[in-house]
Amino acid sequence: MKQQTLSIIKPDAVERNLTDNIKEILIKNNLKILKEKKIQITKEEAAEFYKVHQTKPFYDRLCEYLSSGIIVVMILEGENSIKVYRETMGSTDPKSAQKGTIREKYGISIDKNSVHGSDSPENATKEINFFF
Repeated sequence: MKQQTLSIIKPDAVERNLTDNIKEILIKNNLKILKEKKIQITKEEAAEFYKVHQTKPFYDRLCEYLSSGIIVVMILEGENSIKVYRETMGSTDPKSAQKGTIREKYGISIDKNSVHGSDSPENATKEINFFF
């Protein structure tokens, strides 16, 4: 089933000029980039985006980090794109991410793990609408 999902290349990866490397991985995994834009969001916008995590201890850090620099937001499309992209990203913690995944290759830490991806069709719709 063809689906759309949201991808964010986070500040740590943008700062290290990894945007093109990450896009290549997406394309190799049959994920088509439909739309993309480079933006910087405010801490308030990050707080709204990550609202689902507001009761978690890492919430403030997450919001501070996402708003700390330029990000690249993209709408990806492909067969089962949510599942494919989640597998392509790898585990949240780069140390435990499967070999060859984006986070294993480029993630610095559990906080600075280079990319974000929607985790469900409902969140994909919400997250795409948030940025586009």
